[in-house]
Amino acid sequence: MQYRTLGRTGVQVSTLALGAMNFGRLGRTTQDDVTAVVDAALEAGVNLVDTADVYGGGESEELLGKAIAGRRDDLVLATKAGLPMGGGRNRGGGSRRWLVTALDDSLRRLGVDHIDLYQLHRWDPATSDEETLAVLTDLRRAGKIRHFGSSTFPAYRIVQAQWTAREHRLGRYVTEQPGYSVLQRGAESHVLPVAEEYGLGVLVWSPLASGWLSGAVRAGREITTNRAALMPERFDTSLPHNRARLDAVEALARIADGAGLTLIQLALGFVTAHPAVTSAIIGPRTLEHLGSQLAAADTVLPADVLDAIDAVVAPGTDLAPHEKHDTPPALLDPALRRR
Repeated sequence: MQYRTLGRTGVQVSTLALGAMNFGRLGRTTQDDVTAVVDAALEAGVNLVDTADVYGGGESEELLGKAIAGRRDDLVLATKAGLPMGGGRNRGGGSRRWLVTALDDSLRRLGVDHIDLYQLHRWDPATSDEETLAVLTDLRRAGKIRHFGSSTFPAYRIVQAQWTAREHRLGRYVTEQPGYSVLQRGAESHVLPVAEEYGLGVLVWSPLASGWLSGAVRAGREITTNRAALMPERFDTSLPHNRARLDAVEALARIADGAGLTLIQLALGFVTAHPAVTSAIIGPRTLEHLGSQLAAADTVLPADVLDAIDAVVAPGTDLAPHEKHDTPPALLDPALRRR
């Protein structure tokens, strides 16, 4: 396992981080399943675990908390808040009112007294950066969190938050968690350069593109990822953008074969090769999935392989741009771009 410094925090983290989104109902995993995956990941040298309050409505945090009981000091624990929890008003976003409550709820579910990295799950346009950064700064001073970061922020919002922290003498986001994979390279155009400029640690989610780069989606074969049942349109190969993804996957598989690598090793080695990236978040449901992903722990792609990948998917290109989660609101809502 390789380790890197998380931004400028001085904290050393593994280049593969264990993501807990599949813990519980989404991944159909039990407590025994979760504990086995956590055990194996820690034994392999993974020391960064990432979850969120919204995963399974808190179930992921509860299962993870039981799995790490008695060995809290062995890992860097990260969670997120901000996406709606339940149907009530004010149960989401970046307000002081909600984040104080959300953190206490996460601490209780996880069975710990502090979070190493507390992340705002999405930018909240209804709450000022000053409001959110002020409460996160206070929570850090109270010892409930050690550091805080952002997740899936547009690049311009990352910059704005950094300037707000400086102007108001508040703590700043020290990490960003963007979506990034061989098939979705848009982060290279804006988010990753900005992260490098401000010295942010970068934890990338969906490096296997929801299963497209795991070997579960191949030409002429049945699609085996469980995400296909949850998001059928994302895997409908009759759609033009999905046909483009499928063509790219087949080309990438040939590159991997020629390099003596699995497709998973190629995909994870690609994202961790970017100088801005600290860790790639993997989200295994089973020990088999975990083993195939841990095989990429020491993968270093040579320049000729990276050049071949660039020839398949050009730098900065998203093959499914409509699936991005950091699109500025005005591009999605016509009322925001018309007087």
